[in-house]
Amino acid sequence: MSVEVRTYQRCVRTIMDTTDPDIWFDEHGVSSHALNFEAKLADLVRRAQAGERLGELDVLVEAIKKSGEGKPYDCVIGISGGVDSSYLALQAVKLGLRPLAVHFDSGWNSELAVDNIHNLVTRLGLDLYTHVVDWREMKDLQLSFFKASVANADTPTDHAFGWVAYSQAKKYGIKYILSGSNFASESILPEAWGYDAGDARQLTAIQRRFGTVKLKTYPVMGLLKRNLWYPVFRRIHTAALLNYMPYVYKDAKRIIADELGWRDYGGKHYESVFTRYFQGYYLPRKFGFDKRLAHYSSLILSDQMTRDEALALLETTNYPEELRKQDHEFIAKKLGVTVDALEELYGAPPVDYTAYPVDNLWRFIQRLGAPAARLAGRIGLLK
Repeated sequence: MSVEVRTYQRCVRTIMDTTDPDIWFDEHGVSSHALNFEAKLADLVRRAQAGERLGELDVLVEAIKKSGEGKPYDCVIGISGGVDSSYLALQAVKLGLRPLAVHFDSGWNSELAVDNIHNLVTRLGLDLYTHVVDWREMKDLQLSFFKASVANADTPTDHAFGWVAYSQAKKYGIKYILSGSNFASESILPEAWGYDAGDARQLTAIQRRFGTVKLKTYPVMGLLKRNLWYPVFRRIHTAALLNYMPYVYKDAKRIIADELGWRDYGGKHYESVFTRYFQGYYLPRKFGFDKRLAHYSSLILSDQMTRDEALALLETTNYPEELRKQDHEFIAKKLGVTVDALEELYGAPPVDYTAYPVDNLWRFIQRLGAPAARLAGRIGLLK
C-alpha cells in the first residue's frame, strides 16, 4: 500500500510548517496555529501586553498573600535558571509575594545554570529547596527513553519537576504554585512533537520494558494526583502570573541580566545540557522537529518578532557543531555508554508514543466531568 507524501507548506503568518503533521492551512495559507491563537489567545495577550490585566493581577496577588498568612511562604516557584522562571521570581518578589524556590536537579544542569540559580536566590533573598535525583535511577530511565525511540525523551526531567513543586506546597500548606508558562512567548507547541510528560503510566511502562533498574526513589506522580488530587482536593492552584502583565521576552532577558546577574544560554531552555542537546540535535536529526519554529512563531503572534526576522534566525544556529560534539561526548560518558552506542540509539527508527501504554483513565474522567472526580476520590483512586 502506498503512503501519500504531504506537500511541504509553511504558514504565511508564522514560520510553522508541515514538520508538524497535524498542522492545516486555510485558503489563504494561514496555519491552524495562527488561527487558533487569534480565536482563543490573541485578546488575552493583547490585554496583558497593554497592561489591561494588571487589575486582575492585583486581585490574584492579594489572594495568594491571604492564603499564606501565618506561613513561612505564600507560594512555590519552580526555578530552572531559564528566562521565564527567573523573570517570574523577580516579579513575584516585586509584587510583595514570599515564594519558596524549588528546583529539580536532574544531573544535567550546566555550570551557567547553577550560577544563574545561585545569583537569583541570593539577590532576591529566597529560600531554595533542591531535590537531587538518585543518578543511578535517572541515568537508567534516561537511557530507557532513548531506547524507546520516542520524541518526548526529556520526560524524565519534566515529569519530576511538577512533583517537587507539589510536594513542597503540601509540606508547607501552600495553596499557590507560580508557573512561568505564558502565552506571549510559548503559545505554540505541537502535540505531535512530544507527549504529556505527566503520564506516569507511560513513563513506568517504558522503564519496565527497557530499564535495568527499579525506580525506588525517582518521583513518579500519576495523572490523577497531578490533575485531581492536588489541584481539586487539596486546592493547590497553579497561577501563570506572566499572563497578567506585559511580558516581552527580549526585555525580560535584559532585565534579569541587569537585576539578577543572569547570563544568556543562547537558546530557549538551554540551561540544561541535556535539553540543549535534545532540542538542538536529537529532535531535529531523528524526527525533523525544530522547536525554534514554535518559539519564534509564538513571538511573531505576540508582535515581538517579525516573520522575516524569524526566517533569518532559522538560517543561523544557536547550537555550534563544536558544542554539539562536546555535549554528545559528555552525555554518552554520563550515561555510561560509548559515543557510538549513543549514536546508534539515535539512528533507530522513530517510534510514536502510542506504541507504549498511556493513561486513558484521566482522559475518561475529563470527559465525565466533576462528578467523576469526586467519585474517584471516594473510591480511593487518588491515593
